[in-house]
Amino acid sequence: MSNKQPATIPTVKRRLISMVYETLLGFAVLFLPFLIFEVAVHGSHTPTLEHMRQALAFLVLGAYFIHQWSRDGQTLAMKTWRLKLVRPGHNHLSLQTAAVRYLLSWMWVLPALLAALVLDLHKWQALGAVGAGILLWSLTAFLDKDRQFLHDKLTGTRLVQLPPPEKKKKAVPAV
Repeated sequence: MSNKQPATIPTVKRRLISMVYETLLGFAVLFLPFLIFEVAVHGSHTPTLEHMRQALAFLVLGAYFIHQWSRDGQTLAMKTWRLKLVRPGHNHLSLQTAAVRYLLSWMWVLPALLAALVLDLHKWQALGAVGAGILLWSLTAFLDKDRQFLHDKLTGTRLVQLPPPEKKKKAVPAV
């Protein structure tokens, strides 16, 4: 990080708000691949095609996050909220570390999705289970002294808060 001030630990609230923005951007990332897919399958809905949609979303989002994290440690949402993903002692995240972090980040929703499947939950109940799963995973930050989420702890990565950019001084006109 080339900024003059050291990075600080972002609040859990700030990271969760950034994730809401990230979710909206995720829909934008998925739009074109899904449009192409829907045109190719003529909008059909069979169990096989539903699984293909899920796999497409997983792969497209994976490509997006892994690329962004390994390139400069930030997605667009992270840049907006001045968050950066770092691995102490390394200049940047390797593709492998970014991929493992992406897989582990599915723990935000995967246990809840599996519980909804096993318990045969539908619509609002399933959505409630996912919400509860997200809440429980976010609480893992309170198990770490630096408030890092469990998937960051497991991959040796950490989110840091970057300082605000320096304000440009107005040029004084020559008299």
